[in-house]
Parts: sequence; structure tokens; C-alpha cells
Amino acid sequence: MTHSDSESKLLSHVLVPVADEEDARLSARELAPYSPERVTALHVVEKGEGVPDKTPVEQSEQLAEDAFTAIRETFPDADEETAYRRDVVQAILDVADELDASAIAFRPRRSGRLVRLLSGDRTTKLVTQADRPVIALPRGEDG
Repeated sequence: MTHSDSESKLLSHVLVPVADEEDARLSARELAPYSPERVTALHVVEKGEGVPDKTPVEQSEQLAEDAFTAIRETFPDADEETAYRRDVVQAILDVADELDASAIAFRPRRSGRLVRLLSGDRTTKLVTQADRPVIALPRGEDG
């Protein structure tokens, strides 16, 4: 397999987790130069499972819709998925498996050590628990 063959397989169906409209727009901008064949945007609505949800479901669904609209500015044919789960990383991994995504591409988000400690560092979990390539997109001009 040549380099271009392996690259095209890697980018045949990329799952892009997006938090909100800005994240989707920036993720799409950073992914675009790699020309993935197919893109699916994923928004995970964090469900509390016995505790109050972080945001009302209607607000979360609007965030998802805004994010999907933003990613389609760059990838007009992007598919969309919304998952309702407490564990965001597991939701991403499960959707990637269900869709047979070739890779997961995301923009690492800034957070301090305390936030990473309390949240369980989602980036580390995603990278170490995935059964497919995980692509950390450049942060670009936004720092």
C-alpha cells in the first residue's frame, strides 16, 4: 500500500466530534486541507443519569443544529449524528464503531490541570481507548 493509499483509507470516513458552532467551524477549517472523502459531525448531549443535565435537552439540540450548520459551510455533504450519553468519550467511540468511521478527528480543547483531573482528561481517554486512528487537528489561528 502506498502512502496515498493509506492516507485515502484513513480519510475515507472521518468522525468529527463538535461541541458547538465555533468548535465545528474551526474543526472543519483545520480538517479541510486534508480533503476527507466523507465527514460525519457528532454532537454529544451529556445526560446526567440520575442527576440534573448540564443543559436542557432543547438547548443542547439547538447547539448541535448550529454546529451541524457550521460544519456544512466547509463540508456541505457532512452527515450528522447526535448521541445522548453521560460518558462523552464512550459515546464518540461507540458512534465511530457504529458508523465504521476510518478515523476520529478533533481539536483538543484548552484546559488547566485541575479541569483535566476532574474531567478525567477526555483527550487522553479518546486517544488511548480508540480502536481506530485519532487525529488531533491543529489549533490554528485561535491558539
